Amino acid sequence: MMTTRNRPLSPHLQVYKPQITSMLSILHRITGVALCFGAVLLAYLLTAATYGPDVFATAQAVLGSWFGRLVLFGVVFSLWYHLANGIRHIAWDIGWGFEMDQVKKSGVAVLITAAVLTLGTFCLAYSVGS
Repeated sequence: MMTTRNRPLSPHLQVYKPQITSMLSILHRITGVALCFGAVLLAYLLTAATYGPDVFATAQAVLGSWFGRLVLFGVVFSLWYHLANGIRHIAWDIGWGFEMDQVKKSGVAVLITAAVLTLGTFCLAYSVGS
């Protein structure tokens, strides 16, 4: 016969106050999923190129629309964020940056780096493309 104990329940996510460390961890996972979607998008574009100019023109029209550009912006941000945060994790693997102030500073640096590189990528792409 099983008896129930009077144990406290674990706090749920709604109990915790969001912190930069937890938000960056969640964002890292989301960007990983977005990169998988970006790989499928790249495969679609390359496959369309092999099927001829009409199919490729359709793929370019889809990706050149405002929604397609927004998706591409998200994929490019995901790429840069995931890369920058991966470098941050490598620093942790070698034992650097475990103090809370360093964790917060490196997290903000990752966000700024990803934003600057994303904007730089789009500025470069549009300056070369025109």
